[in-house]
Parts: sequence; structure tokens; C-alpha cells
Amino acid sequence: QVQVVESGGGLVQAGGSLRLSCAASGSIDNINVMGWHRQAPGKQRELVATFTNGGRTVYADSVKGRFTISRDNAKKIYLQMNSLKPEDTAVYYCYALRSGIFWGQGTQVTVSS
Repeated sequence: QVQVVESGGGLVQAGGSLRLSCAASGSIDNINVMGWHRQAPGKQRELVATFTNGGRTVYADSVKGRFTISRDNAKKIYLQMNSLKPEDTAVYYCYALRSGIFWGQGTQVTVSS
């Protein structure tokens, strides 16, 4: 089993910044992909940013140029979110892939106008 834990959410005004962290633990050998999704009220969960199996980064069009995904190693990643907008309000979920997908519990990000 893999445990995934996010931290760093909160309330921020539009134009502000937040940094989310995510750490994987447990059976973490051969984790090859980690990334971030989000789910706003009444909407489907959507990709925000992720590392690919080849080590590249992929971003949703809505966050390009504002969000940056980074990592310390294969088991800890971050999401730097700048120029936040009210439409970025959502629960942000970190995930890890290792012969299956493991999700964190989510962290709330609320952007006020």
C-alpha cells in the first residue's frame, strides 16, 4: 500500500499564492508518476499538473504560466500556485501511480474575489 498526504491548502485572496506539498510513504518503490488533480463543487475531478513516466511535466491549460509542479525526489512533490483566481477554488488531490493509483485525502484551496 501507498499512503499519500497533502498539505498547504487554505484561504487566499485573488492574485495571491499558495504552495501545496505532497508526500508518499509505505510501499514507495517503483512509484513512477505523481501529480495533482482538483475538484470544484459540482464539477468533475480534473488534472492540474503532473509528472509523466518520462519525467516531463504536463499542465492543464487553465493553470499554465501560473502553477508550477516540482519535486524533491520521486516521493515528494509540490504545487506552487501564483496569481490565484476564484475559479481555482477546489479540493486539490495528490496522487501516486504504482501498479494502481493512490489518492490523498485532499486539501481545500479557497480563493476569494
